[in-house]
Order: sequence, then C-alpha cells, then structure tokens
Amino acid sequence: MTIVIGSDHAGYVLKEFLKTKLGGEGYRVVDYGTDSEEPVDYPDVAEKVALAVKSSEESLGILVCGTGIGMSIAANKIPGIRAAVCHSGFTARMAREHNWVNVVAVGARVLEPNEAWEVVKEFLSTSFQGGRHSRRIEKITALETKYMSPKYR
Repeated sequence: MTIVIGSDHAGYVLKEFLKTKLGGEGYRVVDYGTDSEEPVDYPDVAEKVALAVKSSEESLGILVCGTGIGMSIAANKIPGIRAAVCHSGFTARMAREHNWVNVVAVGARVLEPNEAWEVVKEFLSTSFQGGRHSRRIEKITALETKYMSPKYR
C-alpha cells in the first residue's frame, strides 16, 4: 500500500515524524510537501494529496496542518475523497469502519507526535465494514454528484 502524505508549514515537523514511522513499518510513502516551515497555502497541498489518492485504489492519504480542519475541507472538495479530521484512535477507526474515509487529517497543534501516530496506525489498520454503512456511502456519493451538476454551480 502507498501512503500519500502532505502538510502545510504548521504540520511540517509532524509530517516528517509520521513519514519516519511509516517507513519503519514498511509503507511506501509519497510526500507532496511541504519541504520546510516556510508558509504555504494548505489547499494546494490538500489538492495534490487528494488527487493522488483518487487516482489509485491502492493508496490512502494523510494530511497534516495546524488543526487538520482546513486540509480536510480542501481535500473533501475533490470528488471521491472522504477526508476526516481525527483526534484519537477511536475516531480514526470509526472514520474507516463507518465512513470509508480514504484521507485522514491530523492537527500538529492539537496532537502530540505519538498521539498522531496512534491515529495514523488505527486509520491504516482498519477496514470499511460495509453492510448498513454502504448505503450511507452511496448517499454521500449521490450528494456529491448532485451538487456538482451545473444546476447547483
């Protein structure tokens, strides 16, 4: 499995920590930046990561910014992306099991590095449950399709 990762300047240090941990677990990691703590605009990074995840069923995404909120909002603008801000292993597990999230967002100003690593580990080790949740994912996809139509633009 390929892990696609990206951060803005606020998340850079945590992103580097997570990359090291992921590499140690044998994951292939593709980094879409940023490469320093110099200010960048998080929507640009979120777009790159989301498009990479969308293009491959064999990848999942990790986004890191100050809170995870801005990155998740931006990533969710890409059709087919289901990004969630997670603050614990529990929220990461529920996001994967019930919402089939393919991108997790974490906040460098919210979580300590080891807490963020726990979120990522749970995100990567949890599968979608399907069943009753599939119907809900289909409804989310229908909303996405409906509101992308020219009628609503």
